[in-house]
Amino acid sequence: MGFGQGVSGLNAAASNLDVIGNNIANANTVGFKQSTAQFADVYAGSKIGLGTRVNAVVQSFTNGNISTSGRNLDVAISNGNGFFRLTNSDGQVFYSRNGQMNRLDDGRLVNATGLQVTGYPAGSTAGGVAPQPIVISNAQMPPKATTNIAAQFQLDSRSTVPTNLFASNPAATPPVSPDSSMFSYSTAMTVFDSLGNKQQLTAYFGKSVVAGPPVAAAPTNAFGGNDWSMNVTDSAGNILQTVTLSFDANGALRAPTAAAMPTVTLPANNGAAAMTAQLNLTGTTQFGADNDPKSIVQNGYTSGALVGFSVQEDGQILGSYSNEQTMSLGQIAMASFGNVEGLKPEGDNVWSATGASGQELLGTAGGAMGTLKSNAVEESNVDLSGQLVNLIVAQRNYQANAQTIKAQDTVLQTLVNI
Repeated sequence: MGFGQGVSGLNAAASNLDVIGNNIANANTVGFKQSTAQFADVYAGSKIGLGTRVNAVVQSFTNGNISTSGRNLDVAISNGNGFFRLTNSDGQVFYSRNGQMNRLDDGRLVNATGLQVTGYPAGSTAGGVAPQPIVISNAQMPPKATTNIAAQFQLDSRSTVPTNLFASNPAATPPVSPDSSMFSYSTAMTVFDSLGNKQQLTAYFGKSVVAGPPVAAAPTNAFGGNDWSMNVTDSAGNILQTVTLSFDANGALRAPTAAAMPTVTLPANNGAAAMTAQLNLTGTTQFGADNDPKSIVQNGYTSGALVGFSVQEDGQILGSYSNEQTMSLGQIAMASFGNVEGLKPEGDNVWSATGASGQELLGTAGGAMGTLKSNAVEESNVDLSGQLVNLIVAQRNYQANAQTIKAQDTVLQTLVNI
């Protein structure tokens, strides 16, 4: 007669209470995964069992609920099995579901304990380079010179032919500037040079004029409509380009064609390189309506300072700049494992890989890894009501094992008294 079974039951029940208590204590810990104690019976060659023991403590990696936090450096993993990949100063790698990040003064992204968030630098792709600590730089965004101007105009078919030929020559003596007798309509277009300086171009439109006096009516072109002259000048008045626009009888632009659109070239000036931009006039029309610029879009911009950033669903960190442009600053790396239950909990909301978990499988957010949600966190997956019920059951189990010890003690006392 022995007390081993009851003692083993007390030890196992106490361990179970510890596991449940730990789950309850971390019910509000972001990214925490609840654990379950698994038991095994003990026989050791005997037909009568020798009690029980805790065989393993297994964590459940089911997704927790996503809740908003209102902080752009809080990032939650939604509907996936991926982990954030973190490194310490020694290069040791850890994994976490807690996306509460902080940005240091040198631009590095870290978690609450200083582990660095890793990812891929801007311009690289996953698999092309190894993950490295992400740095969100405060560097000025470089300017981009204009290389394309997509402009659509509505030209009024009711306009009369200008009485004088177009002329603009600021270098002449005296300087020659265009006046209203040389064009029917004008509009400004803004472009940027290689240093990000804003340059203003002016487009002058006029129905075609037969060269030399007397001025005749605009002739009919090969498409049955009107021809217009478009003269583009720089801010000083130098003519940069002259384009003949040919419309058919329905007011549609027939020439130049999309494959033969002209270019506009600004010479090098004040330290900036020469700028050549393709002028795309597709969609320009000539109807019996007022002159109007329908759309002028160019692809250049000035330099800009970083004013904010946000994390996209695929992990891209998108910087917003004072020049109203955005630029990728890197992409957060994600990791998954063949057996997540084999990960070793290290505390501070992180795990490390083991032989049981298998090697890390690197990638980016999306698919099985899950998507990232900025301004949100993944709550603990602890079912608090279920844990409280388990607590009652574990307590009763502990009491029952204590009763077996008490019963053994009563039987032993009876034998002693014989």
